[in-house]
Amino acid sequence: MAVTITYYGHSTFTFDVDGTKLVIDPFFAPNNSAAPVKADEIEADYVLVSHGHFDHVADAASIAKRTGATVISNAEIVGWLQKQGVKKVHGMNTGGAFTFPFGRVQMTIAHHSSALPDGANGGNPCGLLFHFNDGSDVYFAGDTALTFDMKLIGEAGGVDLALLPIGDNFTMGPDDAVTAAQFVKAKRVIPMHYDTFPAIKQDPRAFAETLRQAAEIDCKVLAPGEAYTLA
Repeated sequence: MAVTITYYGHSTFTFDVDGTKLVIDPFFAPNNSAAPVKADEIEADYVLVSHGHFDHVADAASIAKRTGATVISNAEIVGWLQKQGVKKVHGMNTGGAFTFPFGRVQMTIAHHSSALPDGANGGNPCGLLFHFNDGSDVYFAGDTALTFDMKLIGEAGGVDLALLPIGDNFTMGPDDAVTAAQFVKAKRVIPMHYDTFPAIKQDPRAFAETLRQAAEIDCKVLAPGEAYTLA
């Protein structure tokens, strides 16, 4: 079993977990100009949404309705998507975990906001902690500030991979992301949530070098459309 992660710009990823396809925070072209594909080209068995902002939920309904995927998110967001015609949902909330066929997912604390595009209540924002059936652990931090709660992930054994925002302004920036990587005891990091808008312009390779020098943690900077297999 292997987990292959493909980055599509901003905070949008797909995970191929031994043939099961997960889509995280779907914000594809033309919404996200860096995304090399459009939402109607994406296949999915599950769609996971960390919070309600447009740049994370934009394509969730269209992908779920076209593919029949199950949407995993908090209760407020899955209820909002059901009103848009999404049939298969699994509502959760912060701190809760559930075992799916591909592995266990836990919703973690994220310090951010979460209003939905039409102004509806998006509930609490979250991160996602994946415990895949092959034993690998992946932390998708979502949109968040640096939080001391991340230390709990490290104290529980750490993660093989952390997907961390580095854009600053709306989330933590590069310096705090270095600290976050150490808090969660990540073996490697992929940066996200940068360059999409002028306010979050960053140099991901400079971040990667700082992370290596400051914490001896490997960092893989992915171009939009590039894949990485977690070995």
